[in-house]
Amino acid sequence: MSIHLNLELTDHCNIRCRMCSQSLRDEAHGVPHRFMAWETWRQSLQGLAGMEDEVHLCPHWLGEPTIHPQFDRFVEYAFAVNPGNRLFREFKLHTNAVVFGEERARLLIRLANSPGMAADTFRTVHFSIDAHSPAVYADVKGADRGAQVYRNVARFLRLREELGGLRPHATLAFVVQPGNAHEARAFRDHWRDLLRGLGREVDQSWDWPAREVDTIYFRPLNAGNQEDMDALHARVCRELGIAPPGVEQRLRAAESF
Repeated sequence: MSIHLNLELTDHCNIRCRMCSQSLRDEAHGVPHRFMAWETWRQSLQGLAGMEDEVHLCPHWLGEPTIHPQFDRFVEYAFAVNPGNRLFREFKLHTNAVVFGEERARLLIRLANSPGMAADTFRTVHFSIDAHSPAVYADVKGADRGAQVYRNVARFLRLREELGGLRPHATLAFVVQPGNAHEARAFRDHWRDLLRGLGREVDQSWDWPAREVDTIYFRPLNAGNQEDMDALHARVCRELGIAPPGVEQRLRAAESF
């Protein structure tokens, strides 16, 4: 059995996505936004020693973890104290890639491919991108950072190849909604072509990625008019050739949210 543990480094975020409840409130957890203290992170990790179940660790929940002032230190420490996977078996990162420069990319690639623990410990970086053009990005994400994000993610993918790193795999995520559905194909083509050009195997998925490869992931929007959003998502996935029959019903059954 595995335990999925989210140790949220911060509930602050640096953009205001239309589809995220974080952008609609000033207090994500009923208290003012804040950053995790170093000692809380250290003690939390050390408290995982001796767990009978496998721990799958993610430093994210509602906020953007990479804007923590000590993000690099926190993550590097986690891997330094995990020889033989004594504290956690898997690690994944969710990020909007706004604050994701070359030095940080190199650090994460190094940690993912360092000896001393299982080769697949650092499984995935999940990039929440959700748009292709800068204009649609600004509308959907609430910030004019689209070109910057594309540069950051592309740099990470190229550096991973230059450094000979198999991992972490990348998930390139696109939440399908009325404001961006028309860009789904351009989004898919851009990232598929870049990854194939780097010699990587690429999956395309209508549900949570299941294989350990780079994946372009089209996710339905959670909304009050859920049936309409599921139908839009299904239509887009059919147009892309990645939707199985009855995708709307299968999404509900798969509990893919």
